This record gives sequence, C-alpha cells and structure tokens, in this order.
Amino acid sequence: MNCADTFPERVLSGMRPTGALHLGHYHGALKNWVRLQQDKPCYFFVADWHALTTHYESPEVIASHTHDMVIDWLATGVDPDKATLFVQSRLPEHAELFLLLGMGTPLAWLERVPTYKEQISNLKDKDLLTYGFLGYPLLQAADILIYQARWVPVGADQVPHIEISREIARRFNTLYGKDPQIEAKARAAAAHLPDEERQRLLALRRGADQEGHVDMREQAHALISASKLSRPDKDALRAQVDGGRRSILREPEALLTPESRLPGLDGRKMSKSYGNSIAIREERSSVEHKIRRMPTDPARVRRTDPGDPEKCPVWQFHLAYSDEACREWVRRGCTSAGIGCLECKQPVIDAVLREQQPMLERAQPYVDNPALVRDILDAGTAKAQQTARETMREVRDAMGLRSA
Repeated sequence: MNCADTFPERVLSGMRPTGALHLGHYHGALKNWVRLQQDKPCYFFVADWHALTTHYESPEVIASHTHDMVIDWLATGVDPDKATLFVQSRLPEHAELFLLLGMGTPLAWLERVPTYKEQISNLKDKDLLTYGFLGYPLLQAADILIYQARWVPVGADQVPHIEISREIARRFNTLYGKDPQIEAKARAAAAHLPDEERQRLLALRRGADQEGHVDMREQAHALISASKLSRPDKDALRAQVDGGRRSILREPEALLTPESRLPGLDGRKMSKSYGNSIAIREERSSVEHKIRRMPTDPARVRRTDPGDPEKCPVWQFHLAYSDEACREWVRRGCTSAGIGCLECKQPVIDAVLREQQPMLERAQPYVDNPALVRDILDAGTAKAQQTARETMREVRDAMGLRSA
C-alpha cells in the first residue's frame, strides 16, 4: 500500500526554543500557522534537540524558553484544539528514525546543504564542527518524515532543507520499498539498450540515488524518452529511475510562507540579538518607548527638513500596519515637512498596541497557570507519538527489523 494515499494532508512545522518571540516571528510564521490550522491537520513542535546543535554548552535555558515560546504560540491564536503541539525530545521515535536514515544517507548530501558552511562561517564564536550540526538536516528530515507530512511551511531560504528531505525519503523508499516485479521488468528492458546507453543510464541512476543530483534523474528520463525502446520497456525503466518502489515515507513539499513585511526597528531583520525587536507580549510603555526612539530618514535633522519615506525604517512599519489613507498622509507630510517624525510614528504605535491586545488577553490564563501549558504539551505529545509509532512500525518492517 502507498502510504501517501492513506495519510491526510498534514502540515508540519517547528521552532527552536529561543524564549519569548517577537512580532517578526508572528508576521513571518505564526500568522500563517493560525491560518493553516483552520483547514489542515497541523503538527507544530518545539525543536529542542535542534537548539542543542548550536547551544549544546548551555542546555539549562531550554525548558524555560520552551514554556515562554509556547505561550506566545497560544497568544497569537495557535489553537491546541485544532493543531497538535508537542516537544521533539519527548519522542524517542524521532531519534530512532534519525539513526536509521543516517545509515543510508550519503555524507556529501549533508555537506552540500547551503546553510552548513554558511553558518559555520557566520557563527565563528561557536564550535560547530560537530556531528550534531552536520546532521541537522537529517534530523529535520526525520521530524518531517515521521509524521508523513505533505506540507512544510518555510521561507525561500529553507527550501533546500525540504529538497534534501525529499531526496532522503526517496532514497529510503528506493532501498527498502523495492517492487521485485518492477526491478525484473527494468533489467529486461535495460538489456535492449545499446551498451553505452545502458552504462550511461546506470551512472545517472547512481548519481541521483546516491549523490542526490536531481538533474541526473531528469537526464535519465530524457535518455529513456530518446531511446528506441518499446513503450512498456520505457515505462519499466522510468519506474526504476523513480525508485521502482512503494512509498514507505512520504516525500514532503515546501509550502512557501509569505515573506514577513515587518523588519526590525532599525530596518534590519528583526532579531533579539540585534536589539531591534518588539516582543509579542511586550509591555505597552516599552513598545511606545521603542517606536518613539526608532531612527528616521537621516535627512530630517530639523523638524522643517523634508524627508523621504523610502529611506525611513518607520515607513516599513506603515506598510505592514497602515491603510492607504494613512500612508498617503505620511507620504505628503514627510516629503513636505508637514508632519514631524513623532507624529508619523503615532499611528504605528497605536496599530502595534491594537494588534498585541488580543494576544495579551489570550496569553494571560497561561501566564497565571503554567500547568495549562504542560497539559497542552502532554496531550499533544501523546497524540504525536501515536502517529510516530505507526510510521516506525512500517520503517522497521521495511528494513527487516522486528518491532518491539
């Protein structure tokens, strides 16, 4: 049976526990989670093992960060009655699948992931030459594949991680889900090819299956199409190139998240490490203070100097929060020096506080009673574990390992 036909259209996403989240997280991811949970079965998890890949020397903060982060999820509207919320490290099945996938995943695949060398270069203050950091994409693949998720909401920069997850699933299915009938038909069909074409096709298949070169799979299809074989022979070879298999693990697809329109207070990406963020549950007085102190167009040294909204970080907040009438008021007032920078910032302050108010109200019961968060994670983890165990039974059976 093809498992892709038996599982619902699951969505899977997770976050590393970094503590209280900011409005960039809301506009970049959480708002999309809230939308997706309305019509799809969603699994959202705390990626605490992933946090250890870069913070293995300071694990003591992970528990408190988990609690704060999940409250922020709930504050923004993530609903435990609609989505399954759980903690990665409480499910040993993730680790088992990570281990088993690692037995057949080529090392070169992991070394080619764009973020691997990039982060080693950027985070020079950390020792990232560890097996855990190298294996990060494989653990991420295990997180996705164990729930047979079809959709993984990610930004454009994370698409390569989903692509390697697809390749890992395809390789596993090729190794352990082979259909003997397809293999026999493909071998017979390949015997009808000229020696040079047969060797070329074999090399392309190996490149696709062992090295993860997607373009080689496409080249193999092109070679088969251009051959003089009969249609049944071509079909058999195409099936072999695509794995000639039953799908034990479902190949996930990237679900591109709309790019966040909310930068940091200084115009850069919003980040706590930059000191330019507004927390989802930040106090009113702090929000007002931070926005009033935002930098503006450097050309406006005096109140009477005209400015250019495009050169002002506050304008980016107007694009995220203000309607067209307010934006036009800002354009006219800024370029003519008809309004001052503090006047320009006030609608942004009002809009941010208005957005945060329902979040603060939703969060308060969990702040008052932390046991509610534990109960939600307990229930979600138990539900997630049922699904994970079903997948692992299929994986073990396919690999010839007896289930416990």
